[in-house]
Amino acid sequence: MEQMAMSVFRDRRGPILIAIMLSSALMAVDSTVLATAVPSIVADLGEFSRYPWLFSGYLLAQAVTVPVFSKLADTYGRKPVILTGIAIFILGSTLAVFAPTMTVLILCRIVQGMGAGAVQPMGQTIAGDIYTVRERAKVQGYLASVWAISSMFGPLIGGLFSQYVSWRWIFAINIPLGLLAAVMVWRNFREDVERTRHRIDIEGALVLTLGLTLLLLGLLEGGEAWAWVSTASLVCFAGGVAALALFVFIERHAAEPVVNLRLLSRRLIVHAVLISAAIGGIVLGLTSFVPTYLERAAGATPVAAGIAVAALTIAWPLASANAGRIYVPHGFRASITLGASIVMVGTLLLLLVVGQQNIWLVVAVAIVLGSGLGFTAAPNVVAAQSSVGWSERAEVTGLTMFARSAGSAVAVAVYGTISNTIISSGGGDSDPATVVDATRGVFYGVVAAALLLLVAAWTLPKVKGTQDRDT
Repeated sequence: MEQMAMSVFRDRRGPILIAIMLSSALMAVDSTVLATAVPSIVADLGEFSRYPWLFSGYLLAQAVTVPVFSKLADTYGRKPVILTGIAIFILGSTLAVFAPTMTVLILCRIVQGMGAGAVQPMGQTIAGDIYTVRERAKVQGYLASVWAISSMFGPLIGGLFSQYVSWRWIFAINIPLGLLAAVMVWRNFREDVERTRHRIDIEGALVLTLGLTLLLLGLLEGGEAWAWVSTASLVCFAGGVAALALFVFIERHAAEPVVNLRLLSRRLIVHAVLISAAIGGIVLGLTSFVPTYLERAAGATPVAAGIAVAALTIAWPLASANAGRIYVPHGFRASITLGASIVMVGTLLLLLVVGQQNIWLVVAVAIVLGSGLGFTAAPNVVAAQSSVGWSERAEVTGLTMFARSAGSAVAVAVYGTISNTIISSGGGDSDPATVVDATRGVFYGVVAAALLLLVAAWTLPKVKGTQDRDT
């Protein structure tokens, strides 16, 4: 095992792995750095009820662009796609530094999300291209570790900047990190691509964006900008459902669909999609609402709240790095089911600690949840990748990333609706008791996502971890 661990770095693939690890670190920092800054951003820009859009807008843009960029990667290669994504991400970060209002900041986050839609799946796709399935057990552990460690520092960085400098520096740090990642990828990654002409399904992408946007708009603005029972709500929800139905029709008849629904004819891929969506909903529920709860209801500083969120990722890389010891000999289902069971226990424990003033209880539960997610997330991606060949690997990876981003976006919108409804009917966002009640309501939603994860894991088809269509 030690020999394998060193070999993935020492041969010609080592610099490539380091480059994609750096790119992953860029996305990981941004995924959590904003969590502890929300109270500071709201204090500066106002509009507390709209802050879930900072997450949903980013995730929506990421969700709808992941399959588009994945198709482009299968057509033109991985390298131009990941470099384009980094450039878009840097642009969004630069604009966010100067955002004067919450609306402008949300738009900047959407631009960032478009860039992340290219970068996030490409790292795992490139790893799937250049390593065998046995090596991927270790490599995916490294990628997960980089993501987890970077995510761990994200809340701390966000808390430090918010408490001692300015939340705007949170976006400024993405610029040098992005430039360094781009240089690393440009210099080290070489690929041979057989260029063929493909038709990108722009119609499907636009209709999907419209459908998800209308649903999120109805969820986040209902009860705030307009009444739940109103013409606006009817237009949003009915229009969203109709657009998604049209999207399914378009994809079934498209020569090269943006989301290949034919992949969902495979039971393993269906489960991988459900698991990814559930993981997205769980992680965003924690990183988006735990810091706000700790700062507004438990009296924690932004730095202390950052430590609590960081605890989620302490156990994640340890579990992920060792997941291969389970799924290589025993199959993916063994590792994923173990992880899902731990996550279920962790979310139930989370309900018990809401309202407690002891921040270390939250830290302990976060460690439990991180362990479960570590045994679940990476094996799920490897399982999906191992079921297809090179020509479909980016598309399948993109589909799981799309599911995770879409699940996150919808979940954050639902959580935001729950939180805003409870806060509006209670003492407002400045009342600690009301914030506790709102957080408890959100965590019930997280438990529901964990239940979906557990069911999908238990019913996952048995596939040995050594199976690989390429070898």
